[in-house]
Amino acid sequence: MSLERKEPNYFGAGPALLPTSVLQQAAQDLINFQGIGLGAGEISHRSAAGANIIESTRQHLVELLDIPDTHEVFFMQGGGTTGFSSIATNLTASFAKKTGRKGTPAYVVTGSWSKKAAEEATRLGFNPDIVLDSKKVDGKFGTIPGTDKWSIPQDLSNTSYLYFCDNETVNGVEFPEFPFEKFPGVEIVADMSSNFLSKKVDVSKYGCIFAGAQKNVGLAGITVYIIKKSLLDHPTEDDLTKLNIPLSPIAFDFPTVVKNKSAYNTIPTFTVHIVDLVLQNLIQKGGLDVQQKANEQKAKLLYEALDEFPSVYKLPVEKSVRSKMNVVFTLADGSDAEFLKAAEERELTGLKGHRSVGGMRASLYNAVSLESVKLLCDFVREYGAEHA
Repeated sequence: MSLERKEPNYFGAGPALLPTSVLQQAAQDLINFQGIGLGAGEISHRSAAGANIIESTRQHLVELLDIPDTHEVFFMQGGGTTGFSSIATNLTASFAKKTGRKGTPAYVVTGSWSKKAAEEATRLGFNPDIVLDSKKVDGKFGTIPGTDKWSIPQDLSNTSYLYFCDNETVNGVEFPEFPFEKFPGVEIVADMSSNFLSKKVDVSKYGCIFAGAQKNVGLAGITVYIIKKSLLDHPTEDDLTKLNIPLSPIAFDFPTVVKNKSAYNTIPTFTVHIVDLVLQNLIQKGGLDVQQKANEQKAKLLYEALDEFPSVYKLPVEKSVRSKMNVVFTLADGSDAEFLKAAEERELTGLKGHRSVGGMRASLYNAVSLESVKLLCDFVREYGAEHA
């Protein structure tokens, strides 16, 4: 069987497109990894080869993001949804160690995923403070109101952490800048699942960053975490129980995972290896400076094409916070099925919007080429001209 393929023009939101060269190397490594006679998915996560996969991936992340020595990198299973619960238990434990109190987390809700994260924190008994719900402020998810419209506590001494989703995959909203200077001393937690490694980030500003791999850097099944080392200091389990703080399941207890170098339980070494191959590919292309410029160009081209036909395409997101990763739009006449069929006839696939909101969504992740985006822009203009 050939490892060659025609380059797909695929805009799915996740699991998403990966570079063909990465998949070709991964296919070979699945059979025989570095000549050891076993595939990368067969070796023990605690063997020298398995440990080297984890460490190589960690080092390449440090290189790409210029992660300071103050922060640790580790990997866990479970995806972003598991992060909703593990963040709440672990960051609260960190706060309790520092203050002796349970505290109250603050959540910024700008779309479906931050809403789900806040709901999980509520379900687990953390009673989060919703400092912003953009849907309640502006009537929809499609804006990020200025901090003057946020309900920021005057006294932040009991705020255990502040959580936000940097890019809302479903709703097409992305933070254009870091707006959390009004939370001095509070640990900032960012879900970057759908824009991770799409741009440069000052990691030092964050207490914790996490990202499911299946959007921009790999396959489903592994999640990347970057956390301040100081936040890995937790109270005893007895002390947590006395403070009515739920214990983290042991496989999702951050200090345990870090102490065991991401291999406390059976981490999927092959999945981590694919992340490493993606990272190496990014480094070879010139790093995040180059990738960010490419992503900005792709997004600019597509938004310009859609904006040319306001009677045909409706873009629900305020221009200043439009996502560069997930471009969402609807057809004014409701002809979604016709649009999708015509796009698929041109081999432009993965454009159907999330089931919760409908419409269209073109995800422009790192592996989506400029050529693919130009083909999509040509189609958008032709369809627009025919239906204007």
